[in-house]
Formats: sequence, structure tokens, C-alpha cells
Amino acid sequence: MRRLWLETNGLAGQPSGAPDPVQIIKKLGFVQLDTIQNVSRAHHHILWSRNEKYREPMLDELLRSKQDIFEHFTHDASVLPMDFYPVWQRKFRKIRQKTDGSKYYEDLKNSIWQDEVKSRIAAEGPLSTRDFDSKIKGEKKMWSRPPHKQVLDYLWYVGELSTSYRENFQKFYDLPERVIPHNIRTQVLSDQEQLEGLCHAALSRLVAGSLKEIKNFWEAKEIKEVKTWVEQNPDQIIPVEWETASGSYIKSFALNNIEERLQNISPISSRMRIINPFDPAVRDRTRLKHMFGFDYKIEIFVPAAQRRWGYYVYPLLEGERFVGRIEVKADRKAGCLNVLNFWAEEGIKWGVGRQQKLDRELLKFANLVNIDKVIWVK
Repeated sequence: MRRLWLETNGLAGQPSGAPDPVQIIKKLGFVQLDTIQNVSRAHHHILWSRNEKYREPMLDELLRSKQDIFEHFTHDASVLPMDFYPVWQRKFRKIRQKTDGSKYYEDLKNSIWQDEVKSRIAAEGPLSTRDFDSKIKGEKKMWSRPPHKQVLDYLWYVGELSTSYRENFQKFYDLPERVIPHNIRTQVLSDQEQLEGLCHAALSRLVAGSLKEIKNFWEAKEIKEVKTWVEQNPDQIIPVEWETASGSYIKSFALNNIEERLQNISPISSRMRIINPFDPAVRDRTRLKHMFGFDYKIEIFVPAAQRRWGYYVYPLLEGERFVGRIEVKADRKAGCLNVLNFWAEEGIKWGVGRQQKLDRELLKFANLVNIDKVIWVK
């Protein structure tokens, strides 16, 4: 199970060859976007982990080309294969139902800002939040936002606006008809076809998953709908049990080609890999612990005095085992990657060979952001 999970997540073989971000995104299903630039932002790091020749401008250029990927919300802002757009109409509807009943967006229902925002974008082309000027009315609270920002968020969430491109991570919004290719945007699938497409795509990437895991993969369906889908497709989906790192077994479901996939697993590279905290292979911390016995939590929201590890700590994967964790931070101005802390996992013997692997990987990680020096601060 571990080996097939890593292969499905693109972490089995050597991360070499000609970089192809589109194929990586298609294989993973989505790549999460994140603003924190500790070394490189999460989306760039995730793609680099699958191909070390990937460089930061590549994803921005892909999004700007408006051909192969689009941006929307899975469990967070993400880029997805453009092929998924027809089944993503269900996600737009689901979010609309949720937001229309939300008190946070209540004032937008009769707001003139919706028409003004769309009219300006239609006339002027892609615009960002800084192209509008509205003020918060009343008391400023933690989550208070000016009306134009609320409206842009809302229209983007429900699919009435799309991300045209990002510039220095600033999102520029445009009308979907100017972002999504016509042949993709005009595809009409029934709600059932969309549900089946989302469930099948999720289970394929999960390898084996519970009803809840299938639901949570896209957050575009309800658990009752997933249950019905499983029950109605006994020829495609089979019950399975897989062994956890602790020796217990978890009941799940898998597509009926699971045995064939297990028999054809590629060899696992013994390379040391620095994994991003938002990588799809480790995003589900419960599954991570069950599968690898690796107890991991990102502590960016934990007060400094209460952190066990550090602010932004990366898991270290060697072959099919997580062997440690490391805290590193890039100093781009000084041209160095600083190693702030390092911890080997309990029971892992850290010898010269492993250290050499880590040193090589750290230098390659530094090269991603055009740095050629690694300094061990601790």
C-alpha cells in the first residue's frame, strides 16, 4: 500500500527528465497554492519534488496560458487540470448553496458591487483587488473585508469569475469565457455524471479509501452520495483491507484494478526527499500516520513557545520511509539556504550515507530558488 501510494503521488521514481508540470498536476489531481515562501511556495515545491528541473515561473506561465489548468478551491486554493472543469460545476453549485446561506455574505445579495465588479472586468479585462476601492463599514473585526473583496471572492467561489493569472502571487480575475477554453466550458454533464467523475478520480488517487476520504478528496460531494455511488457500482468498486504501520487493518474501498496496480508498482527510489507540508502525499495527517507511522503536524499556527518542532518543518522521505524532519529557510538576498534544525526519527540510524543523501538534496532544493550554498546554523 505504501509503495503504491508513493507511486500514485509521483514520489516513487527519480524526479528527473524533461519537466512536465501539466502531467504532474493531472497525476495528482490538484496542487495546493500557498502564500508562504519559506524556501519556495508550496505549489512550486510540490512540482519540483516530482521533477528537479522544474522552476518557479513554469506554473505561472501555465496558468496564464489558459489551456491546461485552472484555479479553484478544493480544500484550499489549488490548480487543477482543465479537463476537470466540466465536473467542477458541481463544486460551484455546492459553494453557492453554502455561501448564499452564510451570514458573512448576506449583505452581498442585493449589493450593487456584484454588477459593478463584473461590468468593470468585462470592460477593462483582468483586475485584482487593488483595482477597486471600497471601505469596511462599521466596526472592523478580524475577518472584516471591504465589499469589493467579498464580492470578488464570492464570484470566484461560485464560478462567475475565474483566475486569469497571478502576478507576484496577486490574483487577477476575469470572466470565465475569457479564461476557460470554449470546448471545455460548454461541455454539459449531468449531476450524476459529475458525481461519478469526481468519485472515480478521487478513489483512483487515494488507491484505497473510506467513504469519508473519498468525500474529502474534493469536498464536492456528500458522504451519502459517495455511499450510494459505491453501492451502485459493485462491478467497479471492491471492499479491501490494508495493513497500517502499527499492524492493524483498515477497511476501505478500491477500484477493481487494485491488484493489477499492486503487481505493476515501479521500483521505489532510495533518494532522500524534502517533502512540503502541503504535499498531497502528506496532507491527510491521519492517513500519513496510519500508512507510515509518521506523526506530523505543521506548527505555523501554533504559538512559538508551544511548538514541538518549529514554524515550517519539512518531512524527510527516504525510499518508502519517513526518516526525519528538517527546518530550513532560504535567505535569497544572502544566497544561502539555512538549516535551522534537524531531527532523525526515533529508531533511524543516521550515518554518513544518509547525511550525504540529505546534503545532496538540500543543495538541489537550494538550486530551485537559484541559491548555491547551504549553511547548517545548527
